[in-house]
Amino acid sequence: MKKLISFMPYCIWMALFVVAPTLIVVCFGFLNENYSLTLENILKIGGYFKIIVKSLIFTTIATAVCLIIAYPFSYFLSKVKNNILKKFCIVLITIPMWTNLLLRTYSWMTILEKNGLLNGILKIFNIGPIRIINTPIAIILVMAYDFLPFMIMPIYSAISKIDTNIIEASEDLGANKIKTLKFIILPLSTSGIISGVSIVFVSCACSFLIPRLLGGGSNVLIGELIESQFMGTIYNPWFGSALATFFMFLIVIIMAISNRFKKNETENLVV
Repeated sequence: MKKLISFMPYCIWMALFVVAPTLIVVCFGFLNENYSLTLENILKIGGYFKIIVKSLIFTTIATAVCLIIAYPFSYFLSKVKNNILKKFCIVLITIPMWTNLLLRTYSWMTILEKNGLLNGILKIFNIGPIRIINTPIAIILVMAYDFLPFMIMPIYSAISKIDTNIIEASEDLGANKIKTLKFIILPLSTSGIISGVSIVFVSCACSFLIPRLLGGGSNVLIGELIESQFMGTIYNPWFGSALATFFMFLIVIIMAISNRFKKNETENLVV
């Protein structure tokens, strides 16, 4: 009974600020402007199939870039013996998160624009100017930059928790560093990889500010499309709710698959 009472504030908070808003969005997705039940909004989603596919492609690429950068960095960070240096590196990773997302995005616009910092540096070497802003590359680049810390920290945490005796045993049995990484460290850090991939994928998928400011209007993604239904001149919250409901359902499926994969990996390691 005491445990139930202790959880009550948490349950009330979840009910008011998570469950209730989600139910409202789902209900709105099946209503029209006259508040009558309809499937019109759901069926209308098919007309935006290309945007949904493009969003998943951009999100997948950005997540893959984060993983490619984050895993080696997390691995080498876990090997740092100096605690001061290690803490300093962690602070450097998290410092960008202290700045507002809007400011970070505007900073990247300044860097990537035609007369920006990047082309200014390239001009010194008689290269360019190159066009990056208002392209898919700019969107993917800034997504990867903004959400990279959310990939690094779970992977670093998972690698740091690996028992060093297991690694030493592997090396004592004749395995070199590459084999130890492949057959010991990588499987034991799968939970961190899955957690990082899940967080970054969902964050990239829900982003609307980055595509709007760096996409040039020609690279509309699902997050920006949903936001325009609520805040733009179109103002169609019923269709926006249907899009949000569909994307929530899609993300839940992806998360369920990830958790299932994580569970299977854990069972295989135990065996």
